[in-house]
Amino acid sequence: MIRIGICGYGNLGRGVELAVTQACDMELVGVFTRRNPETVQTVSGVRVYSMDDIQEFKNRIDVMVLCGGSATDLPTQTPELVKYFNVVDSFDTHANIYKHYQNVDKEAKLSGKVGIISTGWDPGMFSLNRIYMEAVLPNGVDYTFWGKGVSQGHSDAIRRIKGVLDARQYTVPKEKALESVRSGNNPDLTTREKHLRDCYVVLKEDADPAYVEQEIKSMPNYFAEYDTYVHFISKEELEKNHKGIPHGGFVIRTGQTNTGVKHKIEYSLNLDSNPEFTGSVMTAYARACYRINEEGKSGAMTVFDVAPKYLSLTTLENLLKHTL
Repeated sequence: MIRIGICGYGNLGRGVELAVTQACDMELVGVFTRRNPETVQTVSGVRVYSMDDIQEFKNRIDVMVLCGGSATDLPTQTPELVKYFNVVDSFDTHANIYKHYQNVDKEAKLSGKVGIISTGWDPGMFSLNRIYMEAVLPNGVDYTFWGKGVSQGHSDAIRRIKGVLDARQYTVPKEKALESVRSGNNPDLTTREKHLRDCYVVLKEDADPAYVEQEIKSMPNYFAEYDTYVHFISKEELEKNHKGIPHGGFVIRTGQTNTGVKHKIEYSLNLDSNPEFTGSVMTAYARACYRINEEGKSGAMTVFDVAPKYLSLTTLENLLKHTL
């Protein structure tokens, strides 16, 4: 049994917990939190520990799945914890992935551990489809559209702003851009032309709405490059109308293999629960992380480095006979 730990217990942590408890080759050892462990009740009933005690589990956990946010948690947590554990994270600030990879790779090679970063569906599953599409149709153009859905990372980034009690951020594709791509027009689209961002924000008492709105709209890598709309609502309205965490999107590539011979590849996701699906992806990569380290390999890796056979519950023989 692969012994799993979960670092951070928000929506994503619960998603990983659900996935691990359904995996026949995994055992959930515990959840680690910055909160008072006595105040945290897990879905499965697994014990909750303080983050201060995490290093004590160095030889009791095979893979630590990191469920913190990309804005402030993972840039420090992943390179720190890979000193003691094989780790998997969902770092999703695309502009900083290479830097994050380098930081994790340095520590992972020193410790002899494997750190698989930026798993999930984008980056993650969408990334794989982009690389496959480009390899198959080199003479073409690809496009990625996200949503409509709740972005966990962007919602978390808003919640870190002074004065914010809670928030949900929806990424919404612009229909005109999506229709133009699907029609094969190969439009040259800017970031702003492809998506808009809708933010629903609950303020703390005495918070300055003008300050919060400015902080959101000017945030680089998250909102500054988009048409961003900020709606201030009550906690009751947020819980009533924005309780779910759906998401999805499309990766599309159009290209040609000969004059007048055109092709279109499209991969899409329609998710009832963004964190539960992301947690399932991370859990599959936790399996791969353990297997790869057992082969004596170390260092940082991404979905590009992990062969599909490492993710599967079944044997290579069964894959060759029944899946290939």
